Amino acid sequence: MLVLNNFKDKIKEKFMKFIHQEDGMGVVEIILITIVLISLVIIFKSQISGLVNTILGKMSSQANTV
Repeated sequence: MLVLNNFKDKIKEKFMKFIHQEDGMGVVEIILITIVLISLVIIFKSQISGLVNTILGKMSSQANTV
């Protein structure tokens, strides 16, 4: 009986440590930041592509002058 109670206490202690563990918070934060960045890219897709096309056009036109 003493061994069984000791075993239950160890399991309870490990479970409580697992619940209070905060290592996973970094992963959640990275996922939320990624979702926000993807949302911004989707919202401003046309503006971003227009800006990239303008920059690439200027680069190619100025490359011919060098």
